[in-house]
Amino acid sequence: MGGLTDDPAFLATTFVVIDFEATTPKGYPAQPIEVAALALRYEHGAWTAAGRPFASLIRPPAFAPVTPAVTAQTGLTPEQVRQAPTPAEALSALDRRFAAGKQYLLVAQHAATEANLIYNQREHCPVLARIDFLDTIPLAKYLVPGLPNHKLDTLLAHFAIKQPADRHRAYADVGVTAQVFLQLISAVDGDAQFSDLAALVKIAGRTAKCNMPAQSGLFDI
Repeated sequence: MGGLTDDPAFLATTFVVIDFEATTPKGYPAQPIEVAALALRYEHGAWTAAGRPFASLIRPPAFAPVTPAVTAQTGLTPEQVRQAPTPAEALSALDRRFAAGKQYLLVAQHAATEANLIYNQREHCPVLARIDFLDTIPLAKYLVPGLPNHKLDTLLAHFAIKQPADRHRAYADVGVTAQVFLQLISAVDGDAQFSDLAALVKIAGRTAKCNMPAQSGLFDI
């Protein structure tokens, strides 16, 4: 490789692929029921895992039960999450994985979904909530514009990545999203349009909601 993967900022960054499964109760924001994360670094010309993967079920609040529709989508049942860690327990455990002074970017397929879930749980994961995103969808749109859509299943088929048996579980989806991400990085490496991390962020970056400027009131004096 070359170009992007020679950039010092790129080499200094740990890329954390993250995925949530959630339930969407009427009248409330989506509530996480599972989270998984996989940290990757590019070192000595190859990708390596940075530490152990993280995965946890999450017990949703009473107002956000696991519905039959969620079970049909994810395979998760109310019984599986009944004794799971609370959002505070699960997300604070994930938050502790991030070391002070290191540079991170979160990687997600349709990052807005993960960004909203993290923002709504920010009191439990204040470090995680301040990390910006790379979204695989705009990067894929830039690189393979002719696809009928850029959903994860479409990208898996395009890159000949095998569908996991437990697709729509957080850990499985993190694994295949990571594979898509590495394919995309391989495709842009050496492209003059992607000479450094800043160029990659310009195309695919998404600012964490906690890092967005606060909007003052319309009639503030």
